[in-house]
Amino acid sequence: MASSAEPSAPGQASQPVAIVCVGMAGSGKTTFMQQINAHLHKKKEPPYVMNLDPAVVHSPFESNIDIRDSVNYKEVMKQYNLGPNGGILTSLNLFATKIDQVIGLLEKRAAPDPENPGRAPIKNIIVDTPGQIEAFVWSASGTILLESLASSFPTVIAYIIDTPRTSSTSTFVSNMLYACSILYKTKLPMILVFNKADVKDPSFAKEWMTDYDAFQAALAEDEQNNAFGGQEGDGMGMGSGYMGSFLNSMSLVLEEFYEHLSVVGVSSLFGTGIDEFFEAVEQKANEFKRDYQPELERRREEREENKKKARERELEKMMKGMAMGSDSKPEVGDVKDDLSEAESSDDDDDEFDEEDRDGLQARYQAATEATAAGEQDASFAKYLHTAQH
Repeated sequence: MASSAEPSAPGQASQPVAIVCVGMAGSGKTTFMQQINAHLHKKKEPPYVMNLDPAVVHSPFESNIDIRDSVNYKEVMKQYNLGPNGGILTSLNLFATKIDQVIGLLEKRAAPDPENPGRAPIKNIIVDTPGQIEAFVWSASGTILLESLASSFPTVIAYIIDTPRTSSTSTFVSNMLYACSILYKTKLPMILVFNKADVKDPSFAKEWMTDYDAFQAALAEDEQNNAFGGQEGDGMGMGSGYMGSFLNSMSLVLEEFYEHLSVVGVSSLFGTGIDEFFEAVEQKANEFKRDYQPELERRREEREENKKKARERELEKMMKGMAMGSDSKPEVGDVKDDLSEAESSDDDDDEFDEEDRDGLQARYQAATEATAAGEQDASFAKYLHTAQH
């Protein structure tokens, strides 16, 4: 996995873009995945498809990498005595231990194949995630999977939204707050995909995001129609104006958030808006290379520096422990004396200890430097293994 730790140079044309689709259950995420997969096949640019939902029974598209091939979701629930959400989370944890193999397969398909020159390298990687969005976005395994992808390929988050269920101001702001939390948790460029445009035109959402007065007018209309379900004077609804005040405040807070997003309306059923979606993907991929990749490199270098300092601290502690042991534990000296051919003076013992300590330190430093790259490759799996126990 050494290559996955080195982000590719910005502007590298052959790099595929990883599109990670997340969304609430029922938002049409899997149907959207099917549609963009079919769209790319029509363009003779078949993507590399990953399924990270271990609980899905029937998938309308074939996956090149499927978590179900590696982890048996029902068996995980049975063996660990877990419920559905716990089973999904544990399955993701187990799959994340193989992330180095996953990245290796992706990098192999992203490069030209000398043995098969007719096979073109992939241009897109599309990833389907569990409908229990928090099990992926907020879990350690989800972070590992996303960071591993982003360390090797330009990575974009596609947040799928159920447009008909977002037509009220309260549900709209709730969705925007959730999208905001995902953006700042993943630290990756995001596209808001308003799905089911054939049922409800998402133009109202775009207007609310760009025109503050339009949102205020819609909010006033919802208050007038008692859309928040409160009773006059109950202290929680219309009487106190709590919801109206809260939504108004949130709309002001989210104005800056909207500036960093691309917004597209699509119909996964009829395929409308897919071209606009891929235009947004290209834009966000360039944004990733320009703005996000330098930050990822800085964070990687910072982690490496922290690892180096930690190794130096451990070495220093070990050396101090050896020095204290030679002074306070005469039995160590007794063992050495038993192995020697003749008695040694106290001065000779001190000189031997000092030379031995210097030699051990040099050998330890050489060993840690030689294995530094290997430690980085296995860090995700080691972390996950430790967390599970």
